[in-house]
Amino acid sequence: MSVRSTYPDVDIPDVSVPAFVLRRAAEHKDSPALVDGLSGDQLTYGQLAAYVDRVAAALADRGIKPGDTVAVFSPNTIYYPVIFHGIAAAGALSSTINSLYGPDEIAFQLKDSGAKMLITVSPFLDRARAATEKQPVEEIIVMDGAEGHASLRDLLTSEAPSPQVEINAAEDLVTLPYSSGTTGLPKGVMLTHRNLVANVAQCEAMFDIGPGDRLVAVLPFFHIYGLTVLMNVGLSAGATVVTMPRFDLEQFLTVLQDQKITRAYVAPPIVLALAKHPIVDKFDLAALTVVFSGAAPLDGDLADACAKRLGCDVKQGYGMTELSPVSHAMPDGVPMPAGSVGVTLPNTECRLVSVETGEDAGDGEPGELWIRGPQVMKGYLNNEEATAATVDSDGYLHTGDVAVVDEQGAFTIVDRVKELIKYKGYQVAPAELEAILLGNPKIADAAVIGVADEEGGEIPKAFIVVASGQDISAEDVMSYVSDKVAPHKKVRAVEFIEEIPKSGSGKILRKDLRAR
Repeated sequence: MSVRSTYPDVDIPDVSVPAFVLRRAAEHKDSPALVDGLSGDQLTYGQLAAYVDRVAAALADRGIKPGDTVAVFSPNTIYYPVIFHGIAAAGALSSTINSLYGPDEIAFQLKDSGAKMLITVSPFLDRARAATEKQPVEEIIVMDGAEGHASLRDLLTSEAPSPQVEINAAEDLVTLPYSSGTTGLPKGVMLTHRNLVANVAQCEAMFDIGPGDRLVAVLPFFHIYGLTVLMNVGLSAGATVVTMPRFDLEQFLTVLQDQKITRAYVAPPIVLALAKHPIVDKFDLAALTVVFSGAAPLDGDLADACAKRLGCDVKQGYGMTELSPVSHAMPDGVPMPAGSVGVTLPNTECRLVSVETGEDAGDGEPGELWIRGPQVMKGYLNNEEATAATVDSDGYLHTGDVAVVDEQGAFTIVDRVKELIKYKGYQVAPAELEAILLGNPKIADAAVIGVADEEGGEIPKAFIVVASGQDISAEDVMSYVSDKVAPHKKVRAVEFIEEIPKSGSGKILRKDLRAR
């Protein structure tokens, strides 16, 4: 049985992402679009639109053509939207790289995405150069300048003509973030202009955001949640987006207070800090009206505790990179059950399918959440098999998450079919860590699962079978992995085991490991 959104469909114009997100820039030309939360530097809407045009012109002048991929490796800055929309306005697509990645992880994404250019910042240049030694690109642009590299200033002062690009919104890709999907190694998620325009329009129907709002952007723009919900929804609504390069609790609270933030989009670990950390009481957060949590499940009791302490609404939503990313959200002004992820967005329909029978779940029964709508990805880059396993012939994306729905239409995520670990909102693929562990000659076999952790939500735990005649400690295992991955992927617990439980086909029986 298909369940459609209770909200009326919204119009999804057939335009590019920059054309849609910046459609009101002239109207708000003197209003602040972006503010650096630490330095106070800002860009008005007029400057933003002008700079996007110059970046598009400069990239086209440097040989970037429609359909080319430009990798972006940067923390949040007020210029990140300039780069993202400039790439899009040139008809190219951005592949946003996790700012915590090491050279091997960056090189993999550069190669897999076919990136022709890499845009980064000087503090990241050592990692960028190390990655491009393994996987060369035609040019590295360093936004804040570095000897031998063009800078953002060089792009913004270009006198090249504005590119005249025909965008087929339904077919042309605008961004290629990487996700592990429901299983396996990171894959390029092909998102079109229509995917992102649709999701911005869908979110605007749920959230009461306008020019008077000030949003804090501490969640990274390289993550699709930050990219769509913070950056693009905020700018489309004419609000002011206040950027932070990383999360530091005291800095975050200072920005909330001094910038009079009205809406904070965060992940559950930040909600935990807001609910429980004693330092919060030292700050005046009276301007805050909504804390919205995403990227990982938020406990209902924790949400209530945070709401009571701050005197504001605490809401959450649900999505995946493959959904651009939002499919469900608690709307503004509508009471929702604590712990739920809210209702289905406009233009979206869902099915709950029994994991045991493959048939539609009965009323009130849990089932795997399947989603169909204009925000569903085009597919995984160069991976038809993974695409077919995730999006069926009827257009439903199989999320790998198990949900229930109540009479109000509010969905609650109750379990997970998929193997993915969510550490502080970041995806960690067990298969990726297992491949690294098996590269150690002292390890005969390995399996990784997520285990509950109050601060991180889940942490990666490794089960290790030591190779015959070898000796290796838990600290050795954790150190071996940590040298090869971004910090959020570190193995944080180790258990030694005689044998990894597996099915007859050789598949790791993770449920047996969880039962331990």
